[in-house]
Amino acid sequence: MKIYALVGKSGTGKSYQAVNLCKEKNIESIIDDGLFICRNTVLAGISAKRQATKIAAVRTALFHEDDHMESVRAAIEKADPQTLLVLGTSDRMVEKIVARLGLHEIDERIYIEDITTEAEREIAYKQRHDLGQHVIPAPTFQLKRQFSGYFMSPLKMLKGFGHFKDNTEKSVVRPTYSYLGGYEISEKVMSDIAACVQKEQGTVGELVKIVISGNRVEKEEGVGMRILADFVYGPDLPAKALAYQKRVAEQVEAMTMFNISRVDLEIRRLV
Repeated sequence: MKIYALVGKSGTGKSYQAVNLCKEKNIESIIDDGLFICRNTVLAGISAKRQATKIAAVRTALFHEDDHMESVRAAIEKADPQTLLVLGTSDRMVEKIVARLGLHEIDERIYIEDITTEAEREIAYKQRHDLGQHVIPAPTFQLKRQFSGYFMSPLKMLKGFGHFKDNTEKSVVRPTYSYLGGYEISEKVMSDIAACVQKEQGTVGELVKIVISGNRVEKEEGVGMRILADFVYGPDLPAKALAYQKRVAEQVEAMTMFNISRVDLEIRRLV
């Protein structure tokens, strides 16, 4: 396996440029902030951007915990990529990551200054330090469970732009340690969203009660909802109830960026 390293200070756009670099050099896997991403799929790891403090983020990025390190080692061995790109803020950091994962020495080092302009690095710095935005070079849907509630959005690089030859997705998150701090979402917000779906579909007569479980951001499994409602009598009631459940989950995820682990619907009566 040939190992590349992309080195640059924090906030200079390494994660954003990683996919571009992989396209140019035909690199099929990436180690970035504790994640092992291979062939545009997150195969193992815990993202450092999920941690509550900068110290914890650094420890995660360096695979300090044995179980984290071993799971990524096993995933690399199983995937058996021919090429790997390791991202780090310094030569020493990428060397530590490679050693921790039991890989051989780095074959080629690339510095962020060699592949970006000063203007591009200034934009990246502003997005990181002024807006609190961090990029992860992986599709959003694969990261949803780890980043429930972190205002995650996709960045799609479309065919024909820059060095990309097809559609490639990156994700933008705002980690707790970087910008927002911990927060909770109230049951009133969830109730309002469920009520909007109620009006949209017209199958629910009255929302009696909504209970939220696991509504803290720190819960990786996401938010659970229990809805007690009166339904309008009519044909295909099970199908309509299922459609309402799915739509509520979709809308809550879209509006809050929380991962909805389940929506339990109890029909009290028909009206």
